[in-house]
Order: sequence, then structure tokens, then C-alpha cells
Amino acid sequence: MNTQKLTRQIGIAMLLGILVGYLCNRYAQDAQSAKEIASYFSLVTDIFLRLIKMIIAPLVFATLVFGLASMGDSGAVGRIGLKAMLWFVCAATASLLLGMALVNLFEPGVQMHLALPDVAASSGLKTGDLNLKGFITHVFPKSIAEAMANNEILQILVFSLFFGTALGFVKGQGYATLDKCIDELARIMFRITDYVMRLAPIGVFAAMAAAITVQGLGVLLSYGRLIGEFYLGLALLWGLLLGVGYLFLGKSVGALFRLIREPIMLAFSTASSESAYPKTIESLEKFGVSKRISSFVLPLGYSFNLDGSMMYQAFAVLFIAQAYNIDMSFSQQLILLLVLMVTSKGMAGVARASLVVVAATPPMFHLPEAGLLLIMGIDQFFDMGRTATNVLGNSLATAVVAKFEGNAGPEAESLPVAAENRA
Repeated sequence: MNTQKLTRQIGIAMLLGILVGYLCNRYAQDAQSAKEIASYFSLVTDIFLRLIKMIIAPLVFATLVFGLASMGDSGAVGRIGLKAMLWFVCAATASLLLGMALVNLFEPGVQMHLALPDVAASSGLKTGDLNLKGFITHVFPKSIAEAMANNEILQILVFSLFFGTALGFVKGQGYATLDKCIDELARIMFRITDYVMRLAPIGVFAAMAAAITVQGLGVLLSYGRLIGEFYLGLALLWGLLLGVGYLFLGKSVGALFRLIREPIMLAFSTASSESAYPKTIESLEKFGVSKRISSFVLPLGYSFNLDGSMMYQAFAVLFIAQAYNIDMSFSQQLILLLVLMVTSKGMAGVARASLVVVAATPPMFHLPEAGLLLIMGIDQFFDMGRTATNVLGNSLATAVVAKFEGNAGPEAESLPVAAENRA
């Protein structure tokens, strides 16, 4: 598949989706009619995302197991995992601090002057299981079949660690048949991914059309300041991530960014990290990252390295406090960041991930949970930006770890556009 051609098609599909959604919203008889029209667009998006989810579990399992088996020794797994986690913690801390600084600087919620809502008002999100104990328990699968059926990336990761390490031991004993089968499974899943990605422009068009049909362009104007300030924060975070990436990767960070444009755009338009995973791992391989590195670090990052989501959570909780004129001291805000640092690690397996984390946090600081209703209506537009940022952060983390391991590929430094046109 021609990468540049598909990227152009996705961009055109986004613009057409906005236009069609605007027309549908404008000429719909009422709000109920607009929702009904949007449901037909959503049907197409749901089918596309189902196809993506169909390949996630076997793809993560096959690539991770093959990568672990290729490492040969458990020491390499521990070394790479430690480097990856060090990057993840530093990136998460920077994202949270940046979100806190910007929301205190711009104060987007101060002008709202809202009265405290009824204590019975609720966002409707289930947050009871979102705690440290629940997260630690949830990490370990009670059934790999159940984990794969639910696309529980972290649980699949744990099982794959055991399976891949055991396969590496068996391979060292001279039994390599299953190792070859796993490699072939990964190749088959990448081919299926190629087939599914050909439908990406259609899925992107439908996703944008559905969102604008229901919300209309007016929602962008009404919350323009909040959305604009959040995206300014994302731009600063991108600059920070790329700047740190430049320190480790040098000029080749530009080549990496060109290669991951397509998965970033796909993540942005669909607001789904899962939709971008297959193309991200392919792009990293073209950049020169060893398969054994990318197949280990990238799935790990999907659970522990969500830079855009982390910044959004700090932004959203402090916005709610400002909207209700609730003052939070600097020490309280620091404690808030620590809480978000812990609770967000379990959000990969939770529906409506970032929103659930945000909804679980206000009661801990005596903030009205119903304040989340202020941003739920436009969360789709926040989700697009934070998801794209997550893809960028995970790609950089994987490339930097590969650089430290000497597995970034000899072509990475001299990669122009040629590698982009392969596939």
C-alpha cells in the first residue's frame, strides 16, 4: 500500500466528513433526527473499528512473543523494560506538569462561574473499580482467551512475557518449529492489517461526519477557547517530546516523524489508539527499529505511556475546579498529579478510558463529579488530539530505547522519503 497516497486519502476524508456532517446538522429537522442520521455514519465507523480490534490481540501476541524469543536471554528483557519504564515515567510527569501549568495560566474555567450542582447529579460513568488494588489485580489474566476476547493489552502482555521467555528457552534447546510459526503468524496479521487499512478513509469520513452531525460546528465555537488552549498544550508537548527525541536520535527524528504521520492521522481522526497500532509498528520497522524491540516496547507503552491522555486529565480536573470557583492549592494540585499518575495506568482496559479516570478523581478532592458533564459533550474533539499524541509519544519511546540498544537500524540516519514509499 502506498503510504503517502493513503495519508492524502485520510486527510481528504476528514475534510469531507466535516463538510457532510455540517450539512446534515444544518438541515436535520431536529436534534433527534441529527442523532438518527449520525447513527448511520457511526455504523460504518463501528465496523471499521471492529475490524481493527479483530487483529489487535493476535498481532500483539505474535509480535511480542517473537521479539522476546529473539532476545534469547531474560537479562535483555529486563534491561529494555527498565529503559522503557524510565522514559514512560519521565514523559508522564512532564505531561501532567505541563497540563497543570497551562490550566493555571489560562484559567479556561474561571469565566463560567457555575453554581455547585445537586449532589445527585452524576456523569453516569462507572468508576468504582478504578483504584490501585483493582488495577494490580486486573494486570494478571485469569484466562488468556478472555484477555484476547476483550483486547486487554496489558493482560496479553503479561501472558506473552511468559510465553515468549519460555519459547526463547525452548528455542535455545534446538526446537525452533513454533518460533517459525509465530513469525509467520505475525506476517499474516500484517497482511490482514494492510487489507483493513485500505478501508481507513471510509472509516475516518464516517467518524468525522457522525461527530459533526450531532455536535455541529457550534460546539467548536462555544468551547473554542478551551479546545484551543488544550491543543496549544498538545503542540507544546509535541515540541517537548520531539526535542527530547532529537537529543537521542539526532536529525533522524524528522525521518521518524514522516513515517508515523499516517498512524498519527489515523489515531486523530478515529480517536482510537488501536486503529493506529498496526501501522505504527510497521512505520517503526521501516525506520529501522528492530522487531524484537518494537514488539516489546510498543505494547508496553499502550498501557504505561499515554502522554496526551495524562495532560488531558490534569487539564480536565483543574478546569472543573475553576468552573465551580473551587480553589486548589499548589500542594493539592501536586497530590492530584500523583493520583492521576497511578490511576491512569489502568485505563487501557477501561471503557471511555480518560473520562473514567477524570470522573474517578474529583470525589477525592471534593469536586463535583457532575462537572465532567461540562466536557463530555465535546470529549470527542479532545480525544482525537490526546490519542494522536499518545501515538507520537510511544513511537519516540520505542525508537529511543532501540537507539540505546543499538537496534535502530543503519538506515535510520540516512532515511529520506524512499523508505516511506515502500509498502
